[in-house]
Amino acid sequence: MRYFITLSYDGTRFHGWQVQPNGISVQGELQRGLSLLLREEIQITGAGRTDAGVHAKMMVAHFDTESAVDCKQLAYKLNKLLPQDIAVQKVEPVSDDLHARFSATSRTYYYYVHTVKSPFARHYSCELHYPLDFQKMNEAARMLLEYEDFGAFCKSHADVKTTLCKVTCAEWHQTSPSTWYFEISANRFLRNMVRAVVGTLIEVGRGRMTIDDFRRVIEGKRRTEAGESMPGNALFLVDIKY
Repeated sequence: MRYFITLSYDGTRFHGWQVQPNGISVQGELQRGLSLLLREEIQITGAGRTDAGVHAKMMVAHFDTESAVDCKQLAYKLNKLLPQDIAVQKVEPVSDDLHARFSATSRTYYYYVHTVKSPFARHYSCELHYPLDFQKMNEAARMLLEYEDFGAFCKSHADVKTTLCKVTCAEWHQTSPSTWYFEISANRFLRNMVRAVVGTLIEVGRGRMTIDDFRRVIEGKRRTEAGESMPGNALFLVDIKY
């Protein structure tokens, strides 16, 4: 039987989602917990691979097992076993052809920024010390919906077969006089893509890049022409659709 696990995690102390040879990972913690509880070697596949320090308000993963599973009991026992920075919302049986990664049709990320020093926001938002024109940043962000090749925002030397993605939403939202978040949805994302997009939009907001420059960056498909990659602690995976 195949099962989906829906979970959330604070990525602060993890080296990312994926199992690492020399670091703690969310995938590794889940696999250890499931293997112990089901008394067999369990491998899980996530809907995506968040980088070190990146958080997930919603992540979905699947695993296969020959064991009889009480979904509510398994979720309860996993939560007792897992560290405090990982929480399982539910375990549910799915058809064998459903795949946590390849069956997903949409993923949504939020990137948080604040412009006034805050001792509470600093762990989960990026503090910026310069004025930003969010109207121009939104004008530039809307261009992302016009293109499908985002090689300009893909981590250099990333092992990807294609840099094509279909972005369906890209917009900045203000939540207070000094706090905003960037929302972006797509069918798939490239390695480091969201943080590179945000870094490039901030160049527009600071007046160091024009709207036309931003378009040229997208069309040029060269990572070296885009902005810097922003810190991972302010990035959240918030939704996955199937």
